[in-house]
Amino acid sequence: MGAMDSTPFNENFHAVLFDLDGVLTPTALIHMRAWQEMFNEELSHHQGQNPYTAEDYFAYVDGKPRYDGVRDFLASRGISLPEGDPCDGPDAQTICGLGNRKNDLFNTVLARDGIQPYPGSRRWVDMLQAHGVAMAVISSSRNAAAVLEAAGLAEDFPVLVDGNRAKAEKLPGKPAPDTYLKGAELLGVRAEQCVVVEDAVSGVRAGAAGGFGMVLGVNRGVGADRLRAAGADRVVDDLDEMVEEMA
Repeated sequence: MGAMDSTPFNENFHAVLFDLDGVLTPTALIHMRAWQEMFNEELSHHQGQNPYTAEDYFAYVDGKPRYDGVRDFLASRGISLPEGDPCDGPDAQTICGLGNRKNDLFNTVLARDGIQPYPGSRRWVDMLQAHGVAMAVISSSRNAAAVLEAAGLAEDFPVLVDGNRAKAEKLPGKPAPDTYLKGAELLGVRAEQCVVVEDAVSGVRAGAAGGFGMVLGVNRGVGADRLRAAGADRVVDDLDEMVEEMA
């Protein structure tokens, strides 16, 4: 554990702002499968392209709003498509069409397989509630409410700032800090009294840019060094470590 990982969770923190996918629930695995299927089908229409990989997910897609992820990955392969419109159908050969295609695939897998929260995350949420710590979920996903409901977490989070709210209120997505700042505002807590919990580089950068009291990185595969380099004050492999610390 590095020196920065000694940052404690203390009584000065009045709220915890959680990312959802990869922090509270392993929806990242469903997202990754949906992205992989969608992108590889698209790449099959372009000569000379290697398959989409997990490295591509972490480099270009993880934690970003859906259309940004489509745009950034395709740009990395030198592929340019029209932007299209969010109302585009999943068969449209546009940025928005591909994003909507991925969303349909995600919902298919979620409905078929369901989702369970990470056990350590469930335990820490319960402990924070017992200590009277305010909590919110800040997610780029437009499916966040459905995921929280499927995971049995919906009642634990009175505040949700998701991709739908960000669009409606014209809040820039991560790595901009605006969605996290909105969550703190809705909870009535100053940024410096909040802990941001993230597993994505873009989300950690958002927390670091927002002047929050602590940015806690959860290493689900990105790499602890990358999370620290992005601005995490502390990195854990599982939120059970926070349960042990507060016990």
